[in-house]
Amino acid sequence: MRERLIEILRIALRNHVTDIHFSLKEDGSLVIEMRVSGIIRRLRPGDDDARFFHYLMYRADLDLSDAMEPQTGSFEETVDNETLALRFALVTSYHVTSGVLRILNNHGTLKSEQLSFDEDQVHWLQNVMKHRSGLVIFSGPTGAGKTTTLYTLLNEVKGKKIFTLEDPIEVYNGKYVQLAVNEKRGFGYADGIRQLMRHDPDIIMIGEIRDEQAARMAVRCALTGHLVVTSLHAGSCVIALERMMDLGVNKAQLLDVIRGISNQRLFDTEDGRKTCVYEIMDQKEVMHYCTRGTCSDRFTPLAKAVENAVENGWIPAEQAQEDLD
Repeated sequence: MRERLIEILRIALRNHVTDIHFSLKEDGSLVIEMRVSGIIRRLRPGDDDARFFHYLMYRADLDLSDAMEPQTGSFEETVDNETLALRFALVTSYHVTSGVLRILNNHGTLKSEQLSFDEDQVHWLQNVMKHRSGLVIFSGPTGAGKTTTLYTLLNEVKGKKIFTLEDPIEVYNGKYVQLAVNEKRGFGYADGIRQLMRHDPDIIMIGEIRDEQAARMAVRCALTGHLVVTSLHAGSCVIALERMMDLGVNKAQLLDVIRGISNQRLFDTEDGRKTCVYEIMDQKEVMHYCTRGTCSDRFTPLAKAVENAVENGWIPAEQAQEDLD
């Protein structure tokens, strides 16, 4: 069983994959899939995949007798002399038991200039982390590289105390103090923020905003004079901005603290590397949209940014068209 796990992890590492999806069917067959460059790829099935699924439950110290209850556990595995921190989450529906194995420390050591070929986009990303206070939102769909962008930029910050509040912790990093939200144990966002404030943080990273409480806490932290960075699932900068207000954030307070919003897509280059294309709304653009209900002429929408990337030969035209269709 361990050999099968290492084989799958090697494939994930080779393709820069962080999440491996498992679907155990009623007939005992197991579907194994990975999201590679935003596209779900299915792995070749093994002879004993049903046993392998239960092996993962065992390694994660889950309750094998109660697979109907949602469970999450963690463990480590060594692959080619590299120790991987792994989290296995389990949920069961009527016909399928689903598990997701996440590699928590597979985000490498990218430099910010490697995030995009567009120098203007890289320059904005680097400078936005230099603000002393305010709120910066990194948005995009699933698999767009938001977490990689966020941690790459945080890794380059020097001389500042960085604290994270996540649900759950997505990437383990010894450079930060990382707190995990656990509502079942009574440790929510409000409790986490109270704890963080006692340690005089310079930068607070709040993991992906999914609900009203997280959205409001992000703005509240920024209002206290801290730089807050966070991620949000959204298809564009405008949608991200409107979603924050839909989640109950006061518009005046949001405009007071917002320093910028990015939206991104992840592409493969011709030589097999990966790069991002970003849509960016700086503080002035956010203000323009909120006061006039439309973007200014200087705003570059994502479709245009992707078009520019194709024209410059940074990404293949076929892949760009697939992403925007």
